[in-house]
Amino acid sequence: MTPTSEQVAPHTARFPDRMGQEELSIVRRAYAKHVLANANVDDARVEAAFAEVRREHFLGPGPWPMLRWSRPDVPTPSDDPVYLYQDALVGIIPSRGLNNGQPSLHAMLIAAAAPRPGEHAVHIGAGVGYYTAILANMVGESGRVTAIEYDPGLAARLGVNFAGQPNVRAVQGDGTKIDFDPAEVIYVNAGATRPVDLWLDRLKDGGRMILALTRDKDTVGAWFLIERRGDGFLAKWISAAGLFPCEGARDAESERALVTALEKGGWDRVTRLLRCGDAPEEQCWLKGPDWCLAYD
Repeated sequence: MTPTSEQVAPHTARFPDRMGQEELSIVRRAYAKHVLANANVDDARVEAAFAEVRREHFLGPGPWPMLRWSRPDVPTPSDDPVYLYQDALVGIIPSRGLNNGQPSLHAMLIAAAAPRPGEHAVHIGAGVGYYTAILANMVGESGRVTAIEYDPGLAARLGVNFAGQPNVRAVQGDGTKIDFDPAEVIYVNAGATRPVDLWLDRLKDGGRMILALTRDKDTVGAWFLIERRGDGFLAKWISAAGLFPCEGARDAESERALVTALEKGGWDRVTRLLRCGDAPEEQCWLKGPDWCLAYD
């Protein structure tokens, strides 16, 4: 079962019930509306998931380090979970610059992935699992989520956070090498220089993959929606990207091609992903060694 406002999380006893659960559920509903408004997303199912999943269940005991532009890692005034219900970054390993992600960005990306009840979603770079829980809420008890996290410490927390939840499988390891069952949704939360063959192979016909292509120097790049159609793949630019690099999904030749493509612009014209290296240059926005992002 997915954690909802009606379920009591294992950490609840650590958080004083200052507002009462009924009032906190109202705060979550307001938070969900605020997050989706910031994302310019109108999706009732995404909004419901953000309103139902308890963020505090995944972030451990407070106070929590909130990341601000002016002052990083400012702790919340107390361990009252109400402070987590804002469209803000929360540090999970502040010393390494790792955070829980911007809720409005994830709302936009998850809406683009459009998880449906009964589907299998794979979350690569799951961290401590807050957005994994959003996916699990959306695929429901008839669906399932495979959550993969490379960092052993975060993976241990991920496993604890989903202990006893049968529709979520938490796995520690390299998300570019760990095999998984074919999936309708693959949600990659780390920056790659190329789409990994395993991910494309495991994407079902009609399946959707959210992928960030980023360059090493400053992790700047672009989010794309990749959609399988038979043996081919549609591609659509979603947003600019800046995030932690994905171990195992980076190669120097693809990065050089990505840097050139980002410098020339035109990412919003991309319509297809091709798994070949012989496409004509004039049709390619980005031409990698054996793949390209192409225009019609």
